[in-house]
Amino acid sequence: MTTSNLLAQLFPTSAADIPEPFRLAAPIEQRDYLVDGQLQVWNGPLAQVLSPVQIDDERVHIGSTPLLDADTALTALDAAVRAYDRGQGEWPTMRVAERIQHVEAFLRRMREQRDAVVKLLMWEIGKNLKDSQKEFDRTCDYITDTINALKELDRRSSRFELEQDTLGQIRRVPLGVALCMGPYNYPLNETFTTLIPALIMGNTVVFKPAKLGVLLIRPLLEAFRDSFPAGVINVIYGSGRETVSALMASGKVDIFAFIGTNKAASDLKKLHPKPHRLRAALGLDAKNPGIVLPEVDLDNAVNEAVTGSLSFNGQRCTALKILFVHEDVVDSFIEKFNAKLATLKPGMPWADGVSLTPLPELGKVDYLNALVADAAQHGAQVVNANGATSRGSFFYPAVLYPVNPQMRVYHEEQFGPVVPIVPYRDLETVINYVLDSDFGQQLSIFGTNAVEVGRLVDVFANQVGRININAQCQRGPDTFPFNGRKNSAEGTLSVHDALRVFSIRTLVATKFQDSNKALVSDILRNRDSSFLTTDYIF
Repeated sequence: MTTSNLLAQLFPTSAADIPEPFRLAAPIEQRDYLVDGQLQVWNGPLAQVLSPVQIDDERVHIGSTPLLDADTALTALDAAVRAYDRGQGEWPTMRVAERIQHVEAFLRRMREQRDAVVKLLMWEIGKNLKDSQKEFDRTCDYITDTINALKELDRRSSRFELEQDTLGQIRRVPLGVALCMGPYNYPLNETFTTLIPALIMGNTVVFKPAKLGVLLIRPLLEAFRDSFPAGVINVIYGSGRETVSALMASGKVDIFAFIGTNKAASDLKKLHPKPHRLRAALGLDAKNPGIVLPEVDLDNAVNEAVTGSLSFNGQRCTALKILFVHEDVVDSFIEKFNAKLATLKPGMPWADGVSLTPLPELGKVDYLNALVADAAQHGAQVVNANGATSRGSFFYPAVLYPVNPQMRVYHEEQFGPVVPIVPYRDLETVINYVLDSDFGQQLSIFGTNAVEVGRLVDVFANQVGRININAQCQRGPDTFPFNGRKNSAEGTLSVHDALRVFSIRTLVATKFQDSNKALVSDILRNRDSSFLTTDYIF
């Protein structure tokens, strides 16, 4: 297909071209937000929500959301503070089994909204139908896995330990009020990987949806309201500069859970007047390299590199953002890569088999074009057919070669469908790139020489959070640790680790004496304490 035909046929020409199950009946004007167990109505200004989907070269207006001001955001924070009540509130003192029941109730209600959330994922951020369904289902699975992990953690904590004539019970307890903010590329899944652990461990939460993918939270507001005590979960909207800055500056936030850029995280953390009291769980920038060695299964390397660099148009923190390919195989690699890329189908998110979709961020196409122009100025070429062609919100992937350190794309996280390929002969070039990088989330090594691969594993083990051998970078499985070094992360998120990030171990201890044993036995028998318990959760 020629470039002109590719772009001309990409977008629907009218609403009638959109399959009926995926049409939006009318723009959604959302004025409600959740504070203190009540859906409040906002009568102030609204933020317009534009879809990456275009009709007649205009982005479709799909709705609007509240542009709350700082004072209103602070009412949500005050509700969370009251619900936590310095650790004495109903939620933080509730027995673990009862908190689990509340989360299970929410999950049941959430599953009822699958179709509504999936449709909005497609319309708001351009994620294709299959991946939108996968994001919803994976989020539900994550909640189930978190519940099971907490049950197991609580079972291990239900016994007493006797050490050096001291009897003690160690249990995990909440930290306080959490502020949870997720990214636009996984506005449901990655947000809930912090939100759910924060809640289930007994913290109260103020939740602000991502800058894009905002409307899709609306179908869940009533489920939040009905499933948790008042003030435990509060959902706000608006400009982060206006709302979140005020929340952090108040000093009342105890946990900052944020997935975004390291600059934004640093700026917000600096606003907190008591930084030593602030626990942070951060997923930040990444420039994950893929390293193709001269001895390699080239077909596998290409398949993994195409998927790793272009899934959801490369808009993933775990995407392969730069490829270092040995000179001996680079020509063959590019030929195979471009052939694989050419099989990826562009189109609207709901179309069957579509892999390449429009980009949700305003100005993103201009940014990517600027990266390509800068690379061309310094000696690179677009080496794939149709590469860097664009129309409106759609940008066809550009494979750039040969890329060198003079180019912006060598250093900047493009977060989009631009694939820089760097030829190398000396492996030290690649090693130094990783050592000198400001980021340290993941990398991928593609090779079959055990000596070379083993050496690189040892070199990079202290540089990144995950090393993938003959596989793309990725987050899952969710039971594996997800973290990073340098400017890429703070804290570890996984089903198990997140429970620990949002809690702290507390010990109750006493001398192992008859009077103390009798006292503790009375407390347990009469259920006088929610903390001291030998209950076993099935």
